[in-house]
Amino acid sequence: MTASRRAAHCAELIIHLARLAQSGETDPRLTPAQWTALRYFARANRFSRTPSAFSSFHATTRGTASQTVKSLVALGLLEGQRSEADGRSTLFELTATGHALLERDPLCCLTAALDGLAPETRAALLDGLRDVQTGLASARGTEHFGTCGDCCHREKSSGGGCYCASVLATVPEGEEGKLCIGFAPRGGSGPA
Repeated sequence: MTASRRAAHCAELIIHLARLAQSGETDPRLTPAQWTALRYFARANRFSRTPSAFSSFHATTRGTASQTVKSLVALGLLEGQRSEADGRSTLFELTATGHALLERDPLCCLTAALDGLAPETRAALLDGLRDVQTGLASARGTEHFGTCGDCCHREKSSGGGCYCASVLATVPEGEEGKLCIGFAPRGGSGPA
């Protein structure tokens, strides 16, 4: 198998794994896009819990993302609150029901399978997938998503947590490991 055929095989396996993970027993009320949104809002930091940021993360239109968010609000899984920073945008949080539903996330089986890998294999896979994500986001001119620990905008803060030079604000402890739309990988940059 040539390198390009191996790469094609890897791409097919990634897509197959995603579909396989979503095909298991799941709450019939939710579509795969709604599950993705629920996971996203559970993992996003306070600067990134907007429909616009979700649309970038999910590589979909803002209209489609807004409809997905509205459906989760109607199901009582998300709730919105106006941003204190600008008063225009709405920030979304999972409700207690949303958090409880994530305990039955169809990706739990995939997570368990990955957890069964040897730690060094899992670490190498994570590094490789991050590299692919960064390369693909750069090639497509889309936002990179990642966490403070891997971001070039991160600066140490004296009061705990860290300071984000992208949003010009302190990131509270506990939010550093969450997804951020302002992320730019170290040694690289986000989209122009």
